[in-house]
Amino acid sequence: MRLSLIAAVGKNNELGKNNDLIWKLKGDMQFFREMTKGHLIIMGRKTFESLPKLLPGRKHLVLTRGQIVFPKEVTVFHSREEFLKTYENTDEEIFDIGGASIYKELLDYASLLYLTEINATDKDATVYFPNFDKNNFDREELAYKQDEETGIQYKHVLYKRKNYDKG
Repeated sequence: MRLSLIAAVGKNNELGKNNDLIWKLKGDMQFFREMTKGHLIIMGRKTFESLPKLLPGRKHLVLTRGQIVFPKEVTVFHSREEFLKTYENTDEEIFDIGGASIYKELLDYASLLYLTEINATDKDATVYFPNFDKNNFDREELAYKQDEETGIQYKHVLYKRKNYDKG
């Protein structure tokens, strides 16, 4: 399995507040769309509920402990182990799109972290991206269409686990 995490984070790893994103940057949304389109995406229940609709061109997976009913197009897993076992032999890239608890639960299994590093902070943030040892990753800034909106600067960055072998 090729597991990648994708997130937009502030200077202090801020992710969101009130079950919503802090920054809604058009360029970041486009980056997210282009990176995840045609792939499997895994998320927690709250992230799924925050989506306006099923995201087109992606297969939705939800990791939840609850017994909630989801649309038939969504595959539900009730444990990390169940998810990992189901996809252990696939070559498909699977994107973890959050929230914070799902990032934390799957971070150790991820080979790639696609982070939009936003040069801003939000003291009212309620959820944060988990801390990770950047010494275990090679950092590469990705050239992308846009890196500033409404006075907010940001960079698209790829963290590749040092022992990562795509093949």
